[in-house]
Amino acid sequence: MLAICRDCSATVEAFEAPTRCRTCGSPRIRAHDELGALSIAHVDCDAFYASIEKRDDPSLVDKPLIIGGGVRGVVSTCCYIARQYGVRSAMPMFKAKELCPHAVVIPPNMAKYVAVSREIRTLMDQLTPLVEPLSIDEAFLDLTGTEALHKAKPAVVLARFARRVEQEIGVTISVGLSHNKFLAKVASDLDKPRGFAVIGKAETVAFLAPQPVTLIYGVGKVFAETLRKDGFETIGQLQQTPPEQLMRRYGDSGARLARLARGEDARAISTDDQMKTVSAETTFNTDLRTFEDLSTELLALCERLSERLKAKSILGDTVTLKLKSAGFRLRTRARQLMIPTQLANVLYETGVQLLAREIDGTAFRLIGIGVSGISEADGIDPVDLIEPGIARRAAAERAIDRVRDRFGRDAVIRGKLYDRVKARAARNADKDEENQDDQPPR
Repeated sequence: MLAICRDCSATVEAFEAPTRCRTCGSPRIRAHDELGALSIAHVDCDAFYASIEKRDDPSLVDKPLIIGGGVRGVVSTCCYIARQYGVRSAMPMFKAKELCPHAVVIPPNMAKYVAVSREIRTLMDQLTPLVEPLSIDEAFLDLTGTEALHKAKPAVVLARFARRVEQEIGVTISVGLSHNKFLAKVASDLDKPRGFAVIGKAETVAFLAPQPVTLIYGVGKVFAETLRKDGFETIGQLQQTPPEQLMRRYGDSGARLARLARGEDARAISTDDQMKTVSAETTFNTDLRTFEDLSTELLALCERLSERLKAKSILGDTVTLKLKSAGFRLRTRARQLMIPTQLANVLYETGVQLLAREIDGTAFRLIGIGVSGISEADGIDPVDLIEPGIARRAAAERAIDRVRDRFGRDAVIRGKLYDRVKARAARNADKDEENQDDQPPR
């Protein structure tokens, strides 16, 4: 079998996996009978946001760290120390603080995280042109046929890549290597953090058999409960059922279950990483139910969304409103535009029409606005060209953008948002005064 040292990338052919690297003495050895033949990888950053914050502030290294915030917000991510206390991503912040009251809480800094993600993506592109991003911190890579270029097996190239990300960028990653995307993604979760796990063809069926059906992506709590009631709790039980029987019970989902239960996944790595949606949302500290309050929050979100679209030079042709009630029931309403846009004014006018229909006395804890049907902007929003009235409003918005670019986003405030911005400034002033009071006398 082939064995690789993950610290110095030395390789050796051996009948048994060595316990330590013969070159550097490291115990971080990965050996497998098929290690030299596999080329489909899933790369996943370890607690990405938290890792970046700990990199930038060494005083946080040994502390439980939660990225999130707000009275009614949720955990964006947390470090592995916090996870030992039961904290998990998407958990309400109040629950996370109950489980780990001594945790350090930091609000997310998405601009910083996106910049680091781009650095890692640049290194990925040096390995292979076949990179399929799944999110800001994970991607599939197909290194088939790259051995001549790199003068090394894909597994060796990935080990070098993991070490380079850690040394040059300062965050750690976990690698899953297998013969298809499904198993590569499963493998990347097996050995976190700083993991390098392998699932070969020969062991696929036996590896999957004892695993719960929820290991198959797309099998959530509801579907898992349906499967459980039908006698399917492990993947092995699905393997033992004829595919046609699963198809009769579950339709297309049954055919998919039959394939994945046997580790069969013919999907190719897709390099079409075009953005599908862009959105902005906020969770309120206290529930809101009136049109005035909700539309004010919506306007602020439309401005944020518009800024993102303009920064990326893209347009959207479908606007989607998202509302979550105090009882966590989700409502989504969408409208397709005649002409794609990136203008806050158009986004707001569309979103507020959708909002007006939902005002029925329900208390809402969250509101969001997003666009889909993304296309490139070619320097001008097409809505400018429709009619003079719209063109004038578009010109006024772009004039506001220029002023804000020069003097800051609070240099021009829409009247509807004035009280909101004024209250935020007052809160910041109170915080500054508290910080001054905390300073020791000189």
